[in-house]
Amino acid sequence: MQQEKSHRIPWSILVSVVLLAFVLFLPMTSVPPMEHILKEELALTHAQTSLLFSIPIMMIGAVAVPAGILSDRIGIRKAAGIGAIILALGSILRSTATTPSSLLAFTVIYGIGMGWVWPNLPKLVGAWAPREKAGLFTGAYSAGIYAGAAVGIAFTMPLVFPITDTFQGVFLFWGIPPIIAAALWWILVREPPSNAVNDEPITQSITPFHQVIQNRSLWLLSAFFLLYSIFIYSWMGWAPALLILKGATPELAGFISSITMWVAIPIVFFIPRLSHKLGLRKPFLWVPAIIMAIAAWAVISISLPMSWLPMVLVAVAEASMLVTTLSLPIEMVPEKDIGTASGLMLGIGHSGALIGPWISGYLFDLTGNLNASFLLLAGIAIASIGIVFKLPETRPRAQAKKG
Repeated sequence: MQQEKSHRIPWSILVSVVLLAFVLFLPMTSVPPMEHILKEELALTHAQTSLLFSIPIMMIGAVAVPAGILSDRIGIRKAAGIGAIILALGSILRSTATTPSSLLAFTVIYGIGMGWVWPNLPKLVGAWAPREKAGLFTGAYSAGIYAGAAVGIAFTMPLVFPITDTFQGVFLFWGIPPIIAAALWWILVREPPSNAVNDEPITQSITPFHQVIQNRSLWLLSAFFLLYSIFIYSWMGWAPALLILKGATPELAGFISSITMWVAIPIVFFIPRLSHKLGLRKPFLWVPAIIMAIAAWAVISISLPMSWLPMVLVAVAEASMLVTTLSLPIEMVPEKDIGTASGLMLGIGHSGALIGPWISGYLFDLTGNLNASFLLLAGIAIASIGIVFKLPETRPRAQAKKG
């Protein structure tokens, strides 16, 4: 007999999901604060160094779709657990790299683990939680993502690098938390109730992939997430360098840049509640896009003492976008297809994480500054607004008006 969903996710599931989300970006965000060190020791250009930050996100794009399909077939626990092991392995292997090619290869392995894990987080939420509570639980693991990203940016230079004294030592230090998260996942997590229906094979109820991708709204959402990824990963990857150009020390640049992630943590809890109360989703996409455009334009000329302000603006805007976007596949497709739909959205969207940082690094090499890069980000934020107005509103208020 099928078990009914509870309004509360079991603590063991919630803790495991949040911890896995925490370590998802932690090893990656240790790269931007060390960009100047990696560039010098490995004899790289700014554009080449950006690949060490963006390649893991590109691998999310490459792996997310098959990982989502696999999750729909073998179950969330096994699929995400495999990804957690790959994530931990790649993180630790980076500490053994001595050449650009070896570091890039191990970074690819780490990125495959990221791509294997992330599509399963919204699917796990969709399987354990009722849909009206999906945004709140999405906020919980989104907060874990932001916290991990903030720790990597904020503490790498002032705390970890002085202890380890090498970039390999930093990678080793930040490779330990993913090992712990992977172990706890296999110990604590079990398959959600919706997968245990009279021992029926999961694959019997899976919608064929070609039918899932015919969802026009899903393609629009993926295009929006593509522009979002270009913006936010360019911002995360090059904000420390921009602040150093303004006169900040690497330690201060990392701390100020991390404000974007710290402020985002409470936002990902507040926005789902507000969206649920208003019965609307789309305003939490197009209003933040306007804010991001303003912040990207303003950060170019703003003084170093005031540079925290655009970081706060981007935090509020992009956290609203992320938690809303991650919730939408849960509301757009049947529960059995959430893994595939999320994988498609993440796969297409995260290709922007390679495009954006690389273009910014190339313009940095070309001009010696990041002004053109951040002006480009302002234009991308504005362009995303047009996509939002073509998306359907999935919340009850808009649907009631149609009725």
